[in-house]
Amino acid sequence: MTDSSAVDTHPFSTRTLHLTFLLICGCLLLLLGLADVGLTDRDEGSNAGAAREMLETGDWISPTLNYEPRYAKPALSYWIIAGTYALFGVNELTARLPSVAFGLALLVLHYLFLHRLLGPALAFCGSLVLLLNVEFVGIHRLVLTDPELVFFTTLATYGFWLGFCDPGRDRRFLWLFYIGMTLGTLAKGPLGILVPLLGIVPYLTLTRQWKTYFAEGRPLLGWTVCFLIAVPWYLAMLALHGADYVAAAQANTAGRFANPMEGHGGTLLFYFPILLLGFFPWSGLLPAALWHTLKEWKSFRTGETGARGEQGLLLFCALWVSGIFLFFTLSATRLPHYVLPLFPPAALLVAVLWSQFLKNARPDGLTISTRLVLVTGYVLSLVLAFTPVIYESVRHQIAVHFPAAEKVDVGPTPIVLAIVILLGVATFRYLVREKARRPQAFWVLSGMMGTFLLIVILFALPRFGKYFVNPPQELATIAGFNLEPQDTLIHYGRKLPSLTFYAKRKVQFINPGEHEKFVPHLEKNGRLMIILPANLHDRLPDPVAAFPPVLQRYGFLLLSREPMVGGVQEGSKN
Repeated sequence: MTDSSAVDTHPFSTRTLHLTFLLICGCLLLLLGLADVGLTDRDEGSNAGAAREMLETGDWISPTLNYEPRYAKPALSYWIIAGTYALFGVNELTARLPSVAFGLALLVLHYLFLHRLLGPALAFCGSLVLLLNVEFVGIHRLVLTDPELVFFTTLATYGFWLGFCDPGRDRRFLWLFYIGMTLGTLAKGPLGILVPLLGIVPYLTLTRQWKTYFAEGRPLLGWTVCFLIAVPWYLAMLALHGADYVAAAQANTAGRFANPMEGHGGTLLFYFPILLLGFFPWSGLLPAALWHTLKEWKSFRTGETGARGEQGLLLFCALWVSGIFLFFTLSATRLPHYVLPLFPPAALLVAVLWSQFLKNARPDGLTISTRLVLVTGYVLSLVLAFTPVIYESVRHQIAVHFPAAEKVDVGPTPIVLAIVILLGVATFRYLVREKARRPQAFWVLSGMMGTFLLIVILFALPRFGKYFVNPPQELATIAGFNLEPQDTLIHYGRKLPSLTFYAKRKVQFINPGEHEKFVPHLEKNGRLMIILPANLHDRLPDPVAAFPPVLQRYGFLLLSREPMVGGVQEGSKN
């Protein structure tokens, strides 16, 4: 990392080198071991399953899950995943490939935007900041709708800046603004429009540019195009499903904001630790970056002239980060990945702040930023070091849903991760004190996070998948292979939507205590199989409890009323 003011005499070759390096790093972190862990419940299994059913049924309008209507999300993400299935087959890898692709595309988009406005050094720094953190890598390795949302909303917001705010603005970029919001809306509903506006509306208001926007921002044409592209799918759903779709859409939009859904609540402080750890170590620099920018807000209330250029861009990004954070903090439904849309502007702000740290011997904000990085790193390493002890204390509670926890320990990985973080932040502390060594401090943090993420991907995730995620899915795959369409597959216990993906058929989910739901299935002809955690076997009602177990997989059982076909039991594993 060098001073951003340095002259780039070979911009094309430098840009190519930077992008090649970023894409290699991105592919390693996002593709390596991508299928080692089965689809996690609930969202991953639900999204992958809905896309599989869309491809199977040929109904590209109305998403279903377990062959029942699924109105939680619009159809664009399912179209993309189902298209990937059609090209490469149906499995965990192909289900997750779209998220990886959108993560890499976001990385390239972010770099090109920063390169155009701030130069190659800041673009490279800001892109590494965006990539090298737990939340970016984690979310883009999962079958979620957020990678699409974040890419399209970032595309929209960057397009708005380039087409309206940049001193050398090209009005054609405004189409990225409107098209990005349109596609974001088809990926995740109104958030596709709201996320960009959380930065744009405060910016236009503070800088008194609403008149200019209405005169030069092509709002009538742009919003009309946005409406014409996005609305047909919603109208089709309304025509097909009427009041049921309206009620579900309201529950998953305004309802999520007003009331916690599916137990995803938390306090108003929920996102502070999420951002601190999810964006670590760069989260330690973000407060100073926001403060340096927002404290000068009054100087931007001079209209168009004072709001453009690098300082205007920083204000825009600071307002965007603050708006997203505040909105999701006020929302009653809270999940860690909801704040992912603020990561691109946050990475830009951190990169600019770091470039200022390189220019001055004692820059403002360096001390508090260093302390935040160190404190967060030391606390994180301490928690990781004590993970084996913590795990032992809660082992029995975990085993309620993951029976293998009774016999499997966490292994040495948490201790190794703790050492990586401890050495990284300690070295950072030594290097960051002197201006001459400060460039190396950035690379130490980058190397620390790259090493941390690779260890998690190569060692922690496969172990987690093998014992805690994959077992019931392996049984569902075997059951689905042996059942005919008229046969029945039941899962008994905590609902696992991913089983429908692996069984490739409808699964009947029955909770403990709902024993009356067994009756109609017992009365049906045909084969009947049941997947359940072994620790729930003694809670089964008669006559289901008498069904013999035909397979066992790390604490999960597959029961069958009839014998299995020959040869399948060879794959059983205790």
